[in-house]
Amino acid sequence: MGVATTYSVLAGKLWLPAAAAAACSKWAEEEEADMGLWKRAAVAVPAAAAVGTEGEVPAGMQAEDQALAHLQRHGLKLVERNYRLARGPSRRAGEIDLILRDRDGTLVFVEVRARRGSAHGGAAASVTRSKQQKLIYAARAYLMQFATLPPCRFDVVAIDDGRIEWLKAAFDAA
Repeated sequence: MGVATTYSVLAGKLWLPAAAAAACSKWAEEEEADMGLWKRAAVAVPAAAAVGTEGEVPAGMQAEDQALAHLQRHGLKLVERNYRLARGPSRRAGEIDLILRDRDGTLVFVEVRARRGSAHGGAAASVTRSKQQKLIYAARAYLMQFATLPPCRFDVVAIDDGRIEWLKAAFDAA
């Protein structure tokens, strides 16, 4: 079991760890005792960490912004952005780019992929089985906070040469 972390670009803060995941992990408790890690505190992240070398927003963030705007135009509401799950102090287990709520109450976990060209199969093809497993792992950790599990699905927003393609229910957690 990993320890959840959430990064908010807008707020510029990093929260380590999410209480629900940490409380459920015997391993995390042992690590805390052994290494003094996993402190529950807000840590300020320098503004430069969220910006490119010359003040430009990184391409990944731009793609997420485009995808979010597209999904919001279709009625989805943002719940969380860049939900991260860590396996340890420096190892990530998974990240969910966007978590949104659909009009019918479905919780939607979204992976955003952008490519300048389709030479290697395009953006959608880059969501490999390994990446899907990491998303599923992170989604399961996120869902631990709910007493009753909401309906959910995994979507992919693929951006190829500026063209947005929204793949609803792109894969299953099975």
